[in-house]
Amino acid sequence: MSRAEGFRYTLIHKDAKSKARLGKLKIFNYEVETPIFMPVGTQATVKFLSPEDLYGIHAGIILANTYHLWLRPGPEILEKAGGIHAFMNYDGPVLTDSGGFQVFSLADTRKITEEGVRFKSHLDGSMLFMSPEDSIHIQESIGSDIAMSFDECIPYPSSYEYTKASFERTLRWAKRGQEAHTKKDQALFGIVQGSEYPDLRKYCAEELVKMDFDGYSIGGTSVGEDKKTHWKMLDDTLPYLPEDKPRYEMGIGAINDILEAVERGVDMFDCVLPTRIARHGTLMTSQGRINIKKAIYKDDFTPLDPECDCYCCKNYTKAYLNHLFRNEEGFGNRLMSIHNLRFLVHFMEQVREAIKEDRFLEFKEEILKKYKFDERGF
Repeated sequence: MSRAEGFRYTLIHKDAKSKARLGKLKIFNYEVETPIFMPVGTQATVKFLSPEDLYGIHAGIILANTYHLWLRPGPEILEKAGGIHAFMNYDGPVLTDSGGFQVFSLADTRKITEEGVRFKSHLDGSMLFMSPEDSIHIQESIGSDIAMSFDECIPYPSSYEYTKASFERTLRWAKRGQEAHTKKDQALFGIVQGSEYPDLRKYCAEELVKMDFDGYSIGGTSVGEDKKTHWKMLDDTLPYLPEDKPRYEMGIGAINDILEAVERGVDMFDCVLPTRIARHGTLMTSQGRINIKKAIYKDDFTPLDPECDCYCCKNYTKAYLNHLFRNEEGFGNRLMSIHNLRFLVHFMEQVREAIKEDRFLEFKEEILKKYKFDERGF
């Protein structure tokens, strides 16, 4: 059972030939099926998309960024607005990260102590401080449905000694954050660290499970390691997480990475990849990757993807998208972001159907044969 009232994960079916799981998340007033991909709305908006666009692509959970919302507009404004749902007018579940990834990306300006992290704002250079308690209180003010524990996201590679000291502090921070967390209608996840070291990941996972979080995130992946190491990190973590709680791998949006993680039993994913590449004219389609700025699309009056049911594909042509992109029109960014997100959301719908029918491994093999992946996986 969840510690948060009204939050529950239900395992519906396990694939007969893998560890892939079909589940349902009851998130207070909302329900979503898993495995799920969550669009990123860093500053209480998914770039260029309206809430109506998100409903149209069946987005489900979206992710917002604690660090950025802390700086602007600030937790006081969000509280006055009635929380992030009212502020951005989104009637759907919202997950917030802890702010840790952004804080620790400021490597040249930060100082880590047992109390927390002191660092410079990326906006004006002013000195800021964030503790585990601060992270939790900010997320409570934001009013997200799912909050993350404050952790240190260490770089790859890191030495065994540094990793051990770091994740032990992360465990202490997780406990402090849990004790500071008072919002009953907000779930709280613990984050497993340990880099590439199997014994450290095992110990970190087991200690977090003892704390009985509402769900568990797999942290420290997709931070520069090769694919083999990435997937081994999952293998070294997932066996120690409970089956009756959701598992979330942070920052994953490449199709091949999602497939490998789902096969191992991961339920939740997020990434800026689909919207970021859309703004650069790269589109994910059932025929493979398309670079819409190429001259061959200037007079191509066919839909972007004949197998896609999104607003973009049902109403506009490649020629029009090419025109919008070449003229740097914002409407093009909106249409292409809608398509890439709907492509990934629909892909996850197919993943869930394959698990339900005990053919996930066959589906995975079909997808890997169909697409020619580069290192980024799209």
